[in-house]
Amino acid sequence: NPMTTKKILTWPELKKERDRLKSEGRKVVFTNGCFDIIHIGHVRYLREARALGDVLIVALNTDRSVSVLKHEGRPVTPEIQRAEVLAGLEMVDYVTLFDQDTPYELIKLLRPDVLVKGGDWKKEDIVGYDIVPDTRSLPYIKGVSTTAIIERIRGA
Repeated sequence: NPMTTKKILTWPELKKERDRLKSEGRKVVFTNGCFDIIHIGHVRYLREARALGDVLIVALNTDRSVSVLKHEGRPVTPEIQRAEVLAGLEMVDYVTLFDQDTPYELIKLLRPDVLVKGGDWKKEDIVGYDIVPDTRSLPYIKGVSTTAIIERIRGA
């Protein structure tokens, strides 16, 4: 789908876009994650994140970096499909992939106005909080997780 792939950018493309947005005074929100099986928790979280600014950038772990973070058999969904699903969501403006263990280099490159993580993170434990003064932790919905969904399917 050409509409969604226009939202999926390389780091240099995204940096150019970020500079343009900055010159227009637009507030850029950044978040990152695996987003392996998109569920209601993700959708609500991304909507809340987007509401904190004008533009939402989602940095997506590559398959290699997901398999390092999670256990064997993850991700369930390949990175290019995960990227396209995210890009298909109305509240997501841009998607980019990162292969590093953390998105620190990307955050340093983009210098977003707001940095958001989902879950029970302490602000000072969020990667990039030393770069982005406005760093926030948004609580996840209890009982909704990709792991729980996979376990339910396995048990079926």
